[in-house]
Amino acid sequence: MNWFGKKKTEPSTVSATSAARPEDPQKTIVKLRESIANQEKREEHISRKVDSMIKEAKEKMAKGDKKGALFAMKRKKLYESEVDKIQNVKMTLETQVINLESAAQNAETFKAMEAGSKTMKKIRTDVGIEKVDDIMDDIKAEMEMANEINEAIAQPVDPLLTDEDELLEELNALEAMDLEAELLAPPSSSKIRKITSIG
Repeated sequence: MNWFGKKKTEPSTVSATSAARPEDPQKTIVKLRESIANQEKREEHISRKVDSMIKEAKEKMAKGDKKGALFAMKRKKLYESEVDKIQNVKMTLETQVINLESAAQNAETFKAMEAGSKTMKKIRTDVGIEKVDDIMDDIKAEMEMANEINEAIAQPVDPLLTDEDELLEELNALEAMDLEAELLAPPSSSKIRKITSIG
């Protein structure tokens, strides 16, 4: 029994963490759209009531029931006021949907940009400028080695092919030796007879 007259507050079964945790934006948007659909159904229903009251007021006036007609018009005004409220609620809900969709899109964009930034940072860390320089040096060395191999493969393999200058020198030496041998050789008998006959 509470002697001070104040009712004891029952402990809440909902934890502070769960109460503070925001709901998924997409689920919230779905609920808002469902509320908009319900408001539209109610608006259609009340709009039919407005038309019904107008019809009723006309019928009562035709019968001379002015009081009944005024009562029907008052009800019509009440229904029209309710339609205005519903339209305002719909506008508020639609605004919330648009804002939530925009916020959710911005959040997804931020997550994508953040993931891209982290990925780029990881790639840069994994690669590093020093590693790039090393790779470029290795590539240059391999290209130089490949060029040397290509040049070696392209060289002629004819064993008889030697330097032309060396061949010309050897040929000139042979001609000089032949000329020297001819000059040093004793004159033959035919050459002597020929010289004698000329004299």
